[in-house]
Amino acid sequence: MADKESNNCEVNREVRHLVSMANDIADNLGFRAEAGDNSAERIADHINRFWAPRMRALLLEYAAADGKDLSAALLSALEKLKT
Repeated sequence: MADKESNNCEVNREVRHLVSMANDIADNLGFRAEAGDNSAERIADHINRFWAPRMRALLLEYAAADGKDLSAALLSALEKLKT
């Protein structure tokens, strides 16, 4: 039982770190966001190109389950990852 709890703690820590990194990426790539801007595409492209599939999957699972700590710009970009 302790091993399972330890594993869950590690996954939760990893997800929190991924959320923080993804929000930072969204902030940096979406800093000039205006109506009609393509920041969501830039953010999605960055995550697709530089993140491992497992990292993307964990972020998408978090977004689907709760996603409360994800920025609006990041949520828009994640919709682009799903398509």
